[in-house]
Amino acid sequence: MNKATREAYGDALMELIDKNKDVVVLDADLSHATKTLGFSQKCPERFFNMGIAEADMIGTAAGLAACGKIPFASTFAVFATGRAFDQIRNTVCYAKLNVKIVGTHAGITVGPDGGTHEAIEDIALMRSLPNMTVIVPSDDVEARKAVLAAAEYVGPVYLRMARGASPTYHKEDYQFELGKGELVRDGDDITIVATGLMVPLALEAAERLEKEGTSVQVVNIHTIKPLDEERIVKCAKKTGKIITLEEANVYGGLGAAVCEILADQYPVPVKRIGVQDKFGKSGSSEELLREYGLTAEHVVSVAKEMMTNQISV
Repeated sequence: MNKATREAYGDALMELIDKNKDVVVLDADLSHATKTLGFSQKCPERFFNMGIAEADMIGTAAGLAACGKIPFASTFAVFATGRAFDQIRNTVCYAKLNVKIVGTHAGITVGPDGGTHEAIEDIALMRSLPNMTVIVPSDDVEARKAVLAAAEYVGPVYLRMARGASPTYHKEDYQFELGKGELVRDGDDITIVATGLMVPLALEAAERLEKEGTSVQVVNIHTIKPLDEERIVKCAKKTGKIITLEEANVYGGLGAAVCEILADQYPVPVKRIGVQDKFGKSGSSEELLREYGLTAEHVVSVAKEMMTNQISV
């Protein structure tokens, strides 16, 4: 089954209509794309279309949170984190208000929309802010449960959702735990720490490496902030080699976060696979993943180099 995490966001909002009467939804005139349309139609009195005014949307969300509501403010990731950064910083995070910011259409898999609409820096921006929690779901099951968990958590949250459908690998009984990494495959030789849509890719690479005699551990880091430091260090101690995999700029993203932890606590060789400080381009999702080296083949190649100590880190 393939389903987009943004679709799961819309599904979770529909659940929250009856589950939590304090939940309200705001959108910057993109309800069809962000999948908040269902909520707006079923519960119009708790939905606010703010128009193409992202800063105003975040400011309004902050005001609603100050009044005891739980606002989910939705738009494309590049607009949510870029155009409204000042409001997120000074109005939401500084005051530690209970606002949930949902950035859909994140990363280079936005595809034909091109580099202007492909958020590669959103993780770095959001994890740099005090009091902000950053969540990047890896499939639709995890996305739905992450949204429900965010509604229960008190404080600012950034949820990063993808445009296109991706493989579902979690079962419905999966238990999402905020701030805790998930061991999705055990192994002894090397660890791949992945986030978002890259987790299924990491599993594919691990299967290929296994056939060639390399035992690969795969960890899903759905919460990039706060990062599961204990899990990261445990992986480093077990395999001694780590690859990070993300559909975002390696500067300030998951790879940077992992390196920061290991530099302080248990230094081991790390190779960061992601967008190497370049803007996106226009093309299909598949073309862009190949262009930026986000393929199972590339992960396998990097892992082999690390195993034979041919890579400089």
